Amino acid sequence: MEKRNLVFIATSLDGYIADRNGGLDWLTSVPNPELSDMGYKNFVAQVDALVMGRNTFETVCGFDGDWPYNQPVFVLSSTLKTIPEKYRDKAELVKGSLNEILKQIHDKGYHNLYIDGGVTIQNFLKEDLIDEMTITTIPIVLGGGTALFLQLSKELEFSLVESKVLLNQIVQNHYLRKV
Repeated sequence: MEKRNLVFIATSLDGYIADRNGGLDWLTSVPNPELSDMGYKNFVAQVDALVMGRNTFETVCGFDGDWPYNQPVFVLSSTLKTIPEKYRDKAELVKGSLNEILKQIHDKGYHNLYIDGGVTIQNFLKEDLIDEMTITTIPIVLGGGTALFLQLSKELEFSLVESKVLLNQIVQNHYLRKV
């Protein structure tokens, strides 16, 4: 069974995924009258489960509306002791090294994983565990905030699979990890 760790995320022109206050309002800075999902539904249809960090989990828990995922969600945290009761049927806390966590998730039958959240993506990249990335660039310079990429101990090469322009302003690039 092929195992893939996938990223689908938006950044500012200067590479931030959240503003200085952790805010995401800038994601809707480009008018989107037809409410395009930028390919998200097609992307998420190919994943078996999501892996996210505590910060991303808490952000999602703060969204208005229904729980946004149909797939199981695994939350990485060294500080969270339990998942809040309201979300226990939707998310599971996992601990250990990334390889141990991946083994636990794979053993449950989940192989195509959506890796989400800044620190989580950075940690997966540090361990060279990202197979594909779809990065949507919003034409705004935030000048600070949560960076998508941090320093790595070695270069990781990716090949561009597809590049497209959405809403005449947003660029979405899909990359595969070179092996």
